[in-house]
Amino acid sequence: SHSSLYWFAGSDDFCPGGSIYPNLKESSLFLYPNQDVYFPPCKRYRISAPFVFAGGKFEQKKPSIEVLPDECLFEIFRRLPGGQERSTCASVSKRWLTLVSNICRDEISDNKTPQASDLEHENADKKGGVSSEDVDSDVEGDGYLSRSLDGKKATDIRLASIAVGTASRGGLGKLFIRGSKSRHGVTTVGLRAISRGCPSLRVLSLWNLSSVGDEGLCEIANGCHQLEKLDLCHCPSITDKSLLAVAKGCPNLTDLTIEGCANIGNEGLQAIARSCPNLKSVSIKDCPLVGDQGVASLLSSASYSLTKVKLQALNITDVSLAVIGHYGKAVTDLSLTSLPNVSEKGFWVMGNGHGLQKLKSFTVTSCRGATDSGLEAVGKGCPNLKQLCLSKCPFLSDKGLSSLAKAAGSLECLQLEECHRISQFGFFCSLINCGTKLKVISFANCLGIKDLNSGLPPLSPCESLRSLSIHNCPGFGDASLFALGKLCPQLQHVELCGLHGITDAGVLPLLESCETGLLKVNLSGCVNLSDKVVQTISNLHGWTLELLNLNGCKISDASLVAIAENCQLLTDLDISKCTITDSGIAALAHFNPINLQILSVSGCSMISDKSLPSLGKLGETLLGLNLQQCKAISSRAVELLTEQLWRFPSSGRICYYFLSLKMGVGFFMAEFP
Repeated sequence: SHSSLYWFAGSDDFCPGGSIYPNLKESSLFLYPNQDVYFPPCKRYRISAPFVFAGGKFEQKKPSIEVLPDECLFEIFRRLPGGQERSTCASVSKRWLTLVSNICRDEISDNKTPQASDLEHENADKKGGVSSEDVDSDVEGDGYLSRSLDGKKATDIRLASIAVGTASRGGLGKLFIRGSKSRHGVTTVGLRAISRGCPSLRVLSLWNLSSVGDEGLCEIANGCHQLEKLDLCHCPSITDKSLLAVAKGCPNLTDLTIEGCANIGNEGLQAIARSCPNLKSVSIKDCPLVGDQGVASLLSSASYSLTKVKLQALNITDVSLAVIGHYGKAVTDLSLTSLPNVSEKGFWVMGNGHGLQKLKSFTVTSCRGATDSGLEAVGKGCPNLKQLCLSKCPFLSDKGLSSLAKAAGSLECLQLEECHRISQFGFFCSLINCGTKLKVISFANCLGIKDLNSGLPPLSPCESLRSLSIHNCPGFGDASLFALGKLCPQLQHVELCGLHGITDAGVLPLLESCETGLLKVNLSGCVNLSDKVVQTISNLHGWTLELLNLNGCKISDASLVAIAENCQLLTDLDISKCTITDSGIAALAHFNPINLQILSVSGCSMISDKSLPSLGKLGETLLGLNLQQCKAISSRAVELLTEQLWRFPSSGRICYYFLSLKMGVGFFMAEFP
């Protein structure tokens, strides 16, 4: 009988563990090549040639291996001698690919006789090589291969191909799947193939996969026990059941990221906390079912291993921050964003919990609890805090920022964005009170900063500051720059972007006070700066300058002459939307010592085809050239420039050319190692 044939006892049982299709309907998802012969999914057949009705009579087709039922083919495939043979069979048809991809590694049968094995090793020794068995044992299972599927390419068939193809080529270690709205996207069938063929998988990222549910992720958990990093983003069908399976099957999990998964809550996180003692990084965003219980379980269970915590758009309260402050003994990076139910008390308790002794980086965005008192407590409770980023904190004032800067004595980097209650007084107080370790200060879109000639505290030099960045603070003017010139003599990086209120009178004292030589200067969007500023930069800092951005400044060809004469180390120059002409480009190309790699002249409408020889000469060192919106340059000129630049013997250089009637012309080159 059929049952006695397929289910006899022994070590080589046919179809160990039952049918290869846990759900019998799944077998119909893959097409059989012989469309004129009907095979019911659940029916087993004897090995015989089928009959078909054609021309008014029954005709017997020639015998074919395709008449074998899935169970028999499965047994044949799992007895093949090596991964290369199975991979070759998988390329025959979708049906064969499906069968091969459903073979677990422990189901692969070694059907060689002792005599055959000895003969193979003997032949390998004679040829000075290795046997196929040795190759498979050396190559399979390491898990160093990475694969990525995006959009319409993310299908079950491709996952099955990956599972089979990587098995004999080092093993799959990382898999990234970015789904789409296609009806043929990834389902449980594809993830089952990965789980059975890729036990070495360590990193799995699933994005925008509405068709993947608990069954698929449970397959991964049951087959990929070496999984270390799991990233779930916008997978609405995945629930706590999946995390329970991951917790049980993947105890080595170190990195967990969950975003936009509406059905994952506290139960799943508690299971991870109980079973994954090596958890190092947790990022949870926009999961409405996650509350204090889940976050508290993770922090308390991984108190001595968890180093990175990111919480965003969650319904947690002050309780979670209190737990972080007490149990976050190993936390070095903490980010809190959009937590509407966390109050000032939560920040205060977290800072006074004395558990964040190792915290080095702290980011707070859109949290109404980030007040003067709360942040000051955090500063006092985190003695090793080096980087502080505060964004959209409407209740932070000058007093609070000054107290925070004074409390955080180890602070090296201070970044503020859209903190509109901070004025010029708070800016300078933070600069002075941060101590002797502050290296970077950055203010962006802080509308409360306005130039005041009086009321500033006594200023003393900040010798440690190396980088100053002020972006789009409209009230920041010449008076503030003049004060900074006296305060920061060791600057190396200066970014003053979108400051319409500054002029040469404010920038020149700052440039003249920098003693060590500037490396990077970004003055983009400062429309009231002239050639005098560029000439000063070139004369005083040309010997060290590497990057100069003058996008939108009122400069002319005279600035390019000064740059060409003095800035021999300059590699990145942006003079977009400036009144540059062909003469300026010619001057830039005339001086051989200049070694530009990136040049942008976008929007320079006075540059024409006459600059073609100069751009060609600069192209000897250029890796990137931006000519967008240069309307006076013709398409033909760009074509000639492309041909010319290709002649340069720069190995590994790849060129990209694009043309747009509305945007002008552009040319981009990139070099890869």
